[in-house]
Amino acid sequence: MGAGDSGAARPWVIVREDGNGNRYRVGSYATRDEAERVVSRFGPAEQRQIYRVERTGGGDANSV
Repeated sequence: MGAGDSGAARPWVIVREDGNGNRYRVGSYATRDEAERVVSRFGPAEQRQIYRVERTGGGDANSV
């Protein structure tokens, strides 16, 4: 496992949920702000609704 693979080093993830409830991890990030900046580049707000920024381990979860 490399240094960048640690859950502790990148506890914030972007998750995409499709219309059938399937969830896909898009990426992991060191900070919530970093993850939210990435999601903001995914297009208009209507398209971004399928993405969520979540803290690994079942913590804070918010759609963006």
